[in-house]
Amino acid sequence: MEWTERRKRFRGLLAGERCIHPGSVFDPLSARIAEALGFEAGMFAGSIASFAVLGNPDLILLTLTEFAAQAYRICRAGTLPLLVDADHGYGNALNVMRTVEELETAGVAALSIEDTALPASFGGAGEMRLIPIEEGVGKMRAALAARQDPALVILGRTQAISVTGLEDTIARARAYEAAGVDGLFFVGLKQRAELDAIAAAVRLPIVIGGGGAEFEDLAYLGARGVRVALQGHQPFLAAVKAVHDTLKALREGAKPATLPGIAPAELMKAVTREAQYKRWTGAFLSPERAKDGERR
Repeated sequence: MEWTERRKRFRGLLAGERCIHPGSVFDPLSARIAEALGFEAGMFAGSIASFAVLGNPDLILLTLTEFAAQAYRICRAGTLPLLVDADHGYGNALNVMRTVEELETAGVAALSIEDTALPASFGGAGEMRLIPIEEGVGKMRAALAARQDPALVILGRTQAISVTGLEDTIARARAYEAAGVDGLFFVGLKQRAELDAIAAAVRLPIVIGGGGAEFEDLAYLGARGVRVALQGHQPFLAAVKAVHDTLKALREGAKPATLPGIAPAELMKAVTREAQYKRWTGAFLSPERAKDGERR
């Protein structure tokens, strides 16, 4: 697999001057669809991984092994550069090193490590907490030290804006920038003034998650150093709704031929690469072809 080539393509996006929306993907077929539709990168979120692999809420119940395995399935399905949300690195700085090793081997182009204190602690009542900046810096340095392919992108991620405010967000961003990460990932921004202040304080490429209508203008985002802006994870939610509605209709007596929203045969052939497999079948499973190969 040419993992390095797609990592270089993702780095090219970060080095550019415009902002893109990645395609939110969760399995091989969704990744192939996103690539076929022209998305320049894919995004595999921790929350979606928990939904897709376990069918559980995003409570840090997924293991690194499970996450890396699904990331590998997505990566091997095509050539789409994949950005993944590696949460807190599944533990302390040493766990972060293991996380980078596994996800790099899985083929991801970029990963983010965040400074949220995860999983929720006993007695925390669901309150979001952040680790100290010094511990966050240690995690970033550990991630960089564990990287074997220098093309792999490491992003320092924080949602401090919704926990401790703008001043602490900028302090964390500057500290992670100084630690040597390749970019900064901010979650929870609500106002343009927040992004303006952050963009003025750092030099690295920026990735943002969420933000709503304030951050829909790609030209504005690009001018502020934002190179990737997540739009949410509607494809997975749409898939859940489609499966629910289809099964419900069948359970209630609907005839299969009358069901709406069913993928046509041509689309299924395209996303499963049926034509390619037919060529391989003819080349490698045909007795005539095999005899030709022997004679040669």
